[in-house]
Amino acid sequence: MGNKNKTISFRVNEDAFETLREIAEERDISLSAVFRDYVDTLVAHDGQVQVVPEHELEQVRNGGDGERFPPTVEVPKSFIREHERLELEADHLREQLEEHKQYVNHLREQLETEDEEVIHLEDLDAEEADEPSFRLG
Repeated sequence: MGNKNKTISFRVNEDAFETLREIAEERDISLSAVFRDYVDTLVAHDGQVQVVPEHELEQVRNGGDGERFPPTVEVPKSFIREHERLELEADHLREQLEEHKQYVNHLREQLETEDEEVIHLEDLDAEEADEPSFRLG
């Protein structure tokens, strides 16, 4: 399936519309491109987007209000290594599972193509119980 574009429409007040138009003119792009950029940014940051005036941008980036935006989490290297090791192990187990499935399918195909009679050991034991046993000696 191809990547199809969808249309989103909403209403803004006249002041907001004029501000958006000014932003588009400053950047020398269409008003639609402003919205597309905003939506792309919103999607790329999983909805964690904060719109601030440019003169406040550095303050927000440096966490001027006590919180850094977007929020970040530091992860120890040992956690990352363990995660990578587990991913490799999971890949290896998936490969083994696939090989096992192929082998089981191969055995099933062999069983289906063979016309030999299958004799179960339990059946042999039952037949021997019905016959009298003899001893040489």
